[in-house]
Order: sequence, then C-alpha cells, then structure tokens
Amino acid sequence: MDKLTPERRSENMRQIRGKNTLPEFAIRRLCCELGYTGYRIHRKDLPGKPDLAWVGRKRAIFVHGCFWHGHHCAEGIRKPKSNRDYWIPKIERNQQRDAENIAALRVAGWSVLVIWECEINKQGRLSKRLQQFLLANTLNKSFRRTRQKARVPLTQTSEEFCRKP
Repeated sequence: MDKLTPERRSENMRQIRGKNTLPEFAIRRLCCELGYTGYRIHRKDLPGKPDLAWVGRKRAIFVHGCFWHGHHCAEGIRKPKSNRDYWIPKIERNQQRDAENIAALRVAGWSVLVIWECEINKQGRLSKRLQQFLLANTLNKSFRRTRQKARVPLTQTSEEFCRKP
C-alpha cells in the first residue's frame, strides 16, 4: 500500500525527469572541464538516444540512474515497496532495452560507455575513465582541447557551463 495519496504520488512522479538530469549535467560539465566538447545530446537518430554522443568519433555515453536501470549498487538493488507488480517488470524492461540499444550501437561501430549515477561522486576515477574511453583507439589526440575550463557550480545549465569564453 502506498503511503502517499494518488495526487501526491502523481506530483512526485511528474518531478522525475528522463533527460537533462543533474547526473547528466555533472558528466557534461566534467567533459567540458577535461576539454572534450563538441558532443551532441539525446540524438534521436541513434539507438537509445545516448546522453552524450560524439558523432564523428562514434563515441556514446549513457548516464543511467541506479534505481531506474537496476544497477547492482545499494540504490539500484533497492526494490520498490509499493506497486511492485508494475515497477519490477518495468526496471527489467529498462535493463533489457539498455542492452539492446548498446548492442545496436556496437554493431554500428560505436564505442559505448555507461556511467552510473553512483559513480558521479568519484570524480578522480570518473575523470580517468572518461579520458580513457574518449581517447581509446584515437590516432589523432587533438580530440582533447588543450585549454582547461574552470569548475562551474552544479546549479548552472549546460549552456552556461559549456559556453566558450
């Protein structure tokens, strides 16, 4: 049984966004700080609409919420307490769809990286992982810009923190 009224539950669910989330903004900001700009967001012509895509380099990044995509961390293995008959199959379908989209991108010659929401706070490890992914098999190292961007607060929008000076 749900502790919230249907109206309050509906209001809560309306607040949950599927794109342009805080974890996505954090990854975009980190890419800009590392000098990896030129990405496109939520490309509809690519399987799964990757959160970030470098089309010319065939690199795609998905930023997954641990709960919504069933990650094997403390948040991801937590099961819903109400309406389990709906949520558990939905999360399983999300996982299946994610696997299909990643496979379709790889068949098309794309390199794919999945970043989980729980990894966002581990900036050093995440930064290194992003650099390895974006530079892997890249003969032309000019992909990375030489100038570093200054840190920008998480409250700013993507346009504000990626704007060129």
